[in-house]
Amino acid sequence: MKTSKITILILAAAVIVLAVALILQRRTPAIQTGSPIEVIMTRSSVRSYTDKPVAKESVETLLRAAMAAPSAVNKQPWAFVVVDDRALLSSLAEALPNTKMAAEAQLAIVVCGDMRKTLEGEAALFWVQDCSAATENLLLAAHAQGLGAVWTGIYPNAARADAVRSILGLPSYIVPLNVIPVGYPASENTPKDKWKPENIHTNGWQAEAE
Repeated sequence: MKTSKITILILAAAVIVLAVALILQRRTPAIQTGSPIEVIMTRSSVRSYTDKPVAKESVETLLRAAMAAPSAVNKQPWAFVVVDDRALLSSLAEALPNTKMAAEAQLAIVVCGDMRKTLEGEAALFWVQDCSAATENLLLAAHAQGLGAVWTGIYPNAARADAVRSILGLPSYIVPLNVIPVGYPASENTPKDKWKPENIHTNGWQAEAE
């Protein structure tokens, strides 16, 4: 009798566990390991790095991914400055309050807008969206390769832009959008869960409940 009761309890517990697993599976979309969706969902900002060198082939992959981004009227108004000189990385870290981690990064990529390649008039400002799309591609490509990277904003802060322009000798028609320090992560990073259904509106704007 005792044995049968224990067996029933074990089976009941197993059924409960299975039911909970099925509920969670329905609530959370399945993500294939190693898929582009997994890369997107698990990317996080990495601000500390090891001293392991980053291969030139890996850097080229980052830049190829960046240049694969969409752009308005296919203008591709971007330019990229790869910085791997230790003195320059230290100068960027000293000059930019939000880019201190560049001092220990193996390299940094400065994503810039080339004002010679923008659209005319007000549409010229689409360069910010175009270069932002390129930046996100770069960050995802870094994560996909086991690298760590972080977006540190420059534009539209004039003082930061002037500092980058001075350190790297950028011409006046090149506007730095951001500096992306890159390296192998010094520790594991847990991605933030940013899923918020309340940010979604369908077929128009639904007023928030009081």
